Amino acid sequence: MEVKAIAKTVRVPARKARIVLDLVRGKNVAEAAAILKFKPNYAAEVCGKVLKSAVSNAVNNHQLTEEKLYIKACYADESVTMKRFKPAAKGSAHPIMKRTSHITFVVAER
Repeated sequence: MEVKAIAKTVRVPARKARIVLDLVRGKNVAEAAAILKFKPNYAAEVCGKVLKSAVSNAVNNHQLTEEKLYIKACYADESVTMKRFKPAAKGSAHPIMKRTSHITFVVAER
């Protein structure tokens, strides 16, 4: 059985979140939580919260054992992009793209 948790429209670009997710994919839940806790990165903080939510879903809703859980899949998909503009020379403007992402964790019992 696999259990999923999703954080939608997180203010982290999917490209930066994928760097963090590659570190924990396939690992034991306790080991992955330790890696995410000590990674000095905002994306790691958000991913840690989503992982904690997935583990809670598995333990509370599906009566799985936390010690046997591992990360079966984790991925970041692109979400909406907020478009802002910065004033530039000669009355023009430069676009600023504030990207967001959907972060998904799938955990399963080994």
